[in-house]
Amino acid sequence: MAELSDMTPLDERARILLKTLIERYIADGQPVGSRALSKHSGLELSAATVRNVMSDLEEMGFITSPHTSAGRVPTALGYRLFVDNLLKVRPLRGGLLKELKGQLQPDQPQRLIGAASNLLSQLTHFAGVVVAPRKDAIRIRQIEFLPLSEGRVLLIIVTTSGDVQNRILHTRRAYSASELTTAANYLNAHYSGLGFETIRERVQAELKQLQGDMSELMTAAVDAGSAAVQETASQYILSGETNLLDSEELSSNMVRLRELFKLFEQKTGLLQLLDISNRAAGVQIFIGGESGLAPLDECSVITAPYDVDGMIVGSVGVIGPTRMAYERVIPIVDITARLLSSALSSRH
Repeated sequence: MAELSDMTPLDERARILLKTLIERYIADGQPVGSRALSKHSGLELSAATVRNVMSDLEEMGFITSPHTSAGRVPTALGYRLFVDNLLKVRPLRGGLLKELKGQLQPDQPQRLIGAASNLLSQLTHFAGVVVAPRKDAIRIRQIEFLPLSEGRVLLIIVTTSGDVQNRILHTRRAYSASELTTAANYLNAHYSGLGFETIRERVQAELKQLQGDMSELMTAAVDAGSAAVQETASQYILSGETNLLDSEELSSNMVRLRELFKLFEQKTGLLQLLDISNRAAGVQIFIGGESGLAPLDECSVITAPYDVDGMIVGSVGVIGPTRMAYERVIPIVDITARLLSSALSSRH
């Protein structure tokens, strides 16, 4: 993600005019002319002086002139300077914060993740996205076996984040309830708190000392558990993508909009971008081409990581046009990530 230094060579007058232009454009969606800037900037400058400053800002790549208008609009570089150096993020108002807290109460992780995605979309009127915990972050808290019928055993997996997965194992012989309890106790005593890939490596070496048929049951359990984790990991829940159809900036280019929806369907590219959030602290903002994904060239993506008991496991985010109310969206993303962390971590 590109960042501009505080040493960007703009004097105070140019900064105020650029900030005013971007705020007016975000609010109205119309190119901003020198007369409007003179009126709203609070600076006592002549129209000619404003035009000269605008010309300098355009030359530096912060604003541009649409062909059909005498006014200017921000570029991605202008938005980046605005977000990094000029923006004052407002704290969430009490009612909004209360709504977020009320919706993100401790619950089944998948329901929580879905709720967070929906909330992000509803509160911002853009697309909300929440990435499920990464495969390497999913660890086992408890395993149970329940006999079903001849040759069938129900495997119940509870992860450290409180998610529950069920899988049916097909075995070559029937196991008694006491044998299943013994197998579950062994796995819980030796492998609780570990991921399935680590368990798999250790099982191969350690289970040789057990009876052959018990080893078969446990190996089957590890294989099924690993598959369950694979299915749920590295996925995301996307909500409100149709909100983007209401964006003038995006809906005016149907080819790009189709590319954007195709990106949502394929998932891989967007997951790679969102994974960057998992490796960074705090809110990350990707404006236009900074994402490295062509369908997002006219979009901004705002993300923040969430954790379970201090370990970052996934991220939340909002995808919308570059013309968005950053001062409002940034704290919504930040607080949602924090509340999701709290709800998942307090489950156990």
